[in-house]
Amino acid sequence: MYEDDAAVVPATGEAIARATEPGGAASGASFGGQVLAGTPVVPGLAYGPVIRIAADRPDPGPGYEVAADARDAQAAAFDEAARTVAERLRKRASAASGAAAEVLQATAAMAEDRGWCAAVRKAVAAGSPAPHAVAAVTAEFSVMFEKVGGLMAERITDLEDVRDRVLAEILGVPEPGIPVPPRPSVLVADDLAPADTSGLDPESIIALVTRRGGPTSHTAIIARQLGIPCVVAVPGAMELAPGTLVLVDGGEGSVAVEPPHADTESRIARWREDAAAIHEWTGPGATADGHAVALLANVQDGASAEVAASAPVEGVGLLRTELAFLDRDAEPSVAEQAEEYSRVLDAFEGRKVVIRTLDAGSDKPLRFVDHGEEANPALGVRGIRVARSSPALLSRQLEAISLAARGRDADGGAGAAMVMAPMVATVDEARTFAAEVRAAGLVPGVMIEVPAAAVLADRILEEVDFVSIGTNDLTQYVMAADRMSGELAEFSDPWQPAVLALVAGVARAGRRAGKPVGVCGEAAADPALACVLTGLGVTSLSAAPAAIRQVGVALERVTHACCEAAADAALGASSAPAAREAARAALTG
Repeated sequence: MYEDDAAVVPATGEAIARATEPGGAASGASFGGQVLAGTPVVPGLAYGPVIRIAADRPDPGPGYEVAADARDAQAAAFDEAARTVAERLRKRASAASGAAAEVLQATAAMAEDRGWCAAVRKAVAAGSPAPHAVAAVTAEFSVMFEKVGGLMAERITDLEDVRDRVLAEILGVPEPGIPVPPRPSVLVADDLAPADTSGLDPESIIALVTRRGGPTSHTAIIARQLGIPCVVAVPGAMELAPGTLVLVDGGEGSVAVEPPHADTESRIARWREDAAAIHEWTGPGATADGHAVALLANVQDGASAEVAASAPVEGVGLLRTELAFLDRDAEPSVAEQAEEYSRVLDAFEGRKVVIRTLDAGSDKPLRFVDHGEEANPALGVRGIRVARSSPALLSRQLEAISLAARGRDADGGAGAAMVMAPMVATVDEARTFAAEVRAAGLVPGVMIEVPAAAVLADRILEEVDFVSIGTNDLTQYVMAADRMSGELAEFSDPWQPAVLALVAGVARAGRRAGKPVGVCGEAAADPALACVLTGLGVTSLSAAPAAIRQVGVALERVTHACCEAAADAALGASSAPAAREAARAALTG
């Protein structure tokens, strides 16, 4: 349910005015009303009435002790509900693409998580009604996840969403979710679950504002994929009354409450001009003075690659391969994997394709791999580390990629299959991985997302042919900040000078080695930050296809020297907000 008791049509006579702000042209406007400040996530401007998700959740009802002969029926009701919810989420995942498909698959797996389900069944066997067992066990797991922190803390919202859906199924009430509002509106929430965010219609929900979350949370990632302006970690967001007119600036990170009509109309007019330029942009990526920056797409599978191939991108900078593995009781065969990789390579025939090997573990466990119990999974056995205990898993994946790439360019040029490993932390790991990749006839690279790898980038680049910086995890590890924590959103911001300093160091190492350095984290989708990354020396930027045109227009409006000046300004700042402001001043000055 949503609350919309006093919604009104915006004064401009239109329900929405959106665009992007590559060069910050519309920044800094003043408003007569209150302006709430948060963390910018997805650039764009949206003007409309607030709707909120009602706080109503399925009520487990009064507690009582279940008779011994009725407990099996309670357990069966829970099992059936969990299975039904998981199947619904998988169905939604199959209809989605990119990051949305991945997080929906992960959420579906959570509904059937062995530990959570076993704990609920244990509570039911002790006499608790199934609804109460679900609620109580979820509360216990949430406390545990919060103590662990990192990626596990991020899953609390997902787990609570699963709880509500399972409870609704057991109780026979409507499954929670976000209905379609009567007019295009700005959705304000404490936080959003992936299952809700992935199903949003950008024509109905024109912007997202959340009290919690960070710039690399699931909400942020999916909003970016959908192209919906988004601001997170906004104090006071939940105090906005339904129907209140707000102007959301996703690039600036501001929410103007009942702004003056003249200012609103002026900003909307400027955004429309930017929107027209963005819509017409066809690439390739380059600054105003011709400095080339390859703009690539992040994709998830063959279906998302076929869609992305029609965007003005020069190839794939990140093919996440987890989707084919997450919802399986057994590892997909080499032939099955090869077929999926071939779809991606076929869609981008003659263009660069970078495939990331399986990034499993932590919040993406595999059913057919024993991950064991870890006190802090975010710092545990994930990414390339899974190959330590299951080396054949990696070998078979490389075999499948090699089969798919057979007959294509094997020298690293257009059409080559380039393969990189996630969570590499040492030179030895890079060397061992590179040898196995080369033996498969492929081009080796690694992800730079562990601070140790950034520090040793010179030596790692001696072993591989390219690196790609995953700014999501790199930021989280550098700043020791849970990316889902609204209170720590400033620390989990890729604009942090410490993070930019590491990126600069990796880019310098790439120049010395004469090898490419890309960025495939969410930072690459921020138009202003894309200019800064270019100034730092990054050679390619890979993002959700919906963000590519915004980045392309941002780059073509500035010179390479301007990008370098913006990079220097950001590096010299004392905080993420200061870095953002300093860079924008350099880009527009």
